[in-house]
Amino acid sequence: MQNQYETIIISSPLLTDSQLKESNKKYRDLIRKNGKIVHEEDWGLRKLAYPIKKKSSGYYYLFEYTANTEFIQKLETQFNRDEKILRYLSVSLDKYAIEYNEKKRKTGKKPLKVEEGSKDLLNV
Repeated sequence: MQNQYETIIISSPLLTDSQLKESNKKYRDLIRKNGKIVHEEDWGLRKLAYPIKKKSSGYYYLFEYTANTEFIQKLETQFNRDEKILRYLSVSLDKYAIEYNEKKRKTGKKPLKVEEGSKDLLNV
């Protein structure tokens, strides 16, 4: 049985556009070979909460896909071997997370982004 997963990759900010596209294509093809891509998003260059490998920003990319459990270990091994990847996180989605992601895509809502210097609702 295939489960649904979500993987977020943070790539090095030193990559050129072509290197970044090539890297994302490599993982897209690997996922397609072993499962089915449900959704993917390019979140672009973002500031990191803390430095990783002496980098303060990184390119974020999200894959949502279905695959066998064994594939996740293979995918994460590839991430560990790739010098371009700063961090990654793969999570298994339960039925509520899948429903939430589908609803979010239908309404077109983007994740909330709090600007520096702005006041959020809790710290007014």
